[in-house]
Amino acid sequence: MRRWEGGDPGVSNQKTPTTILMTPDGKYHSFGYAARDFYHDLDPNDSKQWLYFEKFKMKLHTTSDLTIETELEAANGKKVKAIEIFACALMFFKDHALQELSDQAGSQFENSEVRWVITVPAIWKQPAKQFMRHAAYKAGLASPDCPEQLIIALEPEAASIYCRKLRLHQMIDLSGMEAVNGYSPTETLASGITHGDRYLVVDCGGGTVDLTVHEVKLPEGHLKELYKASGGPHGSIGVDYEFEKLLCKIFGEDFIEQFKIKRPAAWVDLMIAFESRKRAAAPGRTNPLNINLPFSFIDYYKKFRGHSVEHALRKSSVNFVKWSSQGMLRMNPDAMNALFKPTVDHIVQHLLNLFQKPEVSGLKFLFLVGGFAESPLLQQAIQSNLADKCRVIIPHDVGLTILKGAVLFGLDPTIIKVRRSPLTYGVGVLNRFVEGKHPTEKLLVKDGTRWCTDVFDKFITADQSVALGETVKRSYTPAKPSQMIIVINIYCSENDNVNFITDPSVKKCGTLRLDLTGTDCPSLPTRREIQTLMQFGDTEVKAMAVDITTSKCVKAGIDFLNY
Repeated sequence: MRRWEGGDPGVSNQKTPTTILMTPDGKYHSFGYAARDFYHDLDPNDSKQWLYFEKFKMKLHTTSDLTIETELEAANGKKVKAIEIFACALMFFKDHALQELSDQAGSQFENSEVRWVITVPAIWKQPAKQFMRHAAYKAGLASPDCPEQLIIALEPEAASIYCRKLRLHQMIDLSGMEAVNGYSPTETLASGITHGDRYLVVDCGGGTVDLTVHEVKLPEGHLKELYKASGGPHGSIGVDYEFEKLLCKIFGEDFIEQFKIKRPAAWVDLMIAFESRKRAAAPGRTNPLNINLPFSFIDYYKKFRGHSVEHALRKSSVNFVKWSSQGMLRMNPDAMNALFKPTVDHIVQHLLNLFQKPEVSGLKFLFLVGGFAESPLLQQAIQSNLADKCRVIIPHDVGLTILKGAVLFGLDPTIIKVRRSPLTYGVGVLNRFVEGKHPTEKLLVKDGTRWCTDVFDKFITADQSVALGETVKRSYTPAKPSQMIIVINIYCSENDNVNFITDPSVKKCGTLRLDLTGTDCPSLPTRREIQTLMQFGDTEVKAMAVDITTSKCVKAGIDFLNY
């Protein structure tokens, strides 16, 4: 495994942080530790001009109206289109990977020889997945003409594929059972997993926590999803936010906001110092944790308030954070644990709610994976709340589980045979009006026929099982023979019992576009039928279409971003 240059003292750096640095004129400069270290070394006046972005992946999940035009805010407050930042990051990885492959192979590796797999949280909606695909095309990983060169994998699914292949010496069983459990250490966990066994993967990352429930289908060992992917924005960034709130409480929100804008590099420094202390937090810890305050924090605070940091801590109502004469914040372990509590409680509550669902009964294992899963505080909370429900298992290389699983998924994307639809999808149609069934305000009379408007024609319902390759068929007719483009609005809802596209939980989420150019023939009938096939069983929603009259393929696509 590649180890990244740079990094923090005492922190393993097999992963690099999601940070990117652009020059003052908006050109790409560096990524990861290199970006962070360069930015940190800049003169404070220069650093205000440079564009530094960190932890930006979550923006795709939290932006409700994501489009190609969505912007990200740099540390200095300036905005840049998100697609540019994501494309730069992916281009960095592409160049890096191709160089590494070429070095190891001893000959130049071409991009066309590689199948790329990008992992995203399972709770991401379709627009975010489509955004990632667009960014990858912009970065040159694949192209609209060769879309199959890029696979979007769901993070907990990738982890699941890897976890079931674990050997017993590659994992820690938190349930306190014997690690070997009667098998020789070289046997895989699969020796203990038989047909019909069910397990839960809890992927705890920086931004999100993602849960997926799988059942094993033998003899091939295919996987079937039992409950739609769930989770939420409860990643380890939540602990950072709690720390920021604590600083605001001690030093004042107005000061912290100003400090972040006026001394952006020093703010990054402070959060790096917190990160390494955050990783030292553990349930049984008794000695305090010291967090270095950058000199410019102490200096700027004195200018801003007219008194010292030490004075602020003495006057503060926060009594579990003290000032150390070496220029550090001294936090007692309970104070650090309190910063974890809201995020950890969210995760535990989500798991307890999930265990109430009938579809999730009889789980044999819970695999805890992702970077945040390394936290002893999170491990203890999950173990103490769920040990009576199933065996809690952590792979040794917990932070790399998704990466390794994504490689296995890239080699065989058909391994997950059945998924659950996260949403209800469909279109609005006219149906014959039925007295007593349809509301009168939906009545439309046309040429003497009574129609009901806005009826939700469902393609698939939320949490419905859908097999890989299974299609939903619908036929559409152009309004007039000369029409070459058909655009149909697609609606979605988190509920499955919706009847009309005007129901409160239903919203427009995309468009189905059928391009009929090139399918015409001299003797076209007055009424053409375009048969559309949609697939909901893959990690992305896909569409294909055929002109029934000419049997020619029609260019079809579903757009969740630019509708």
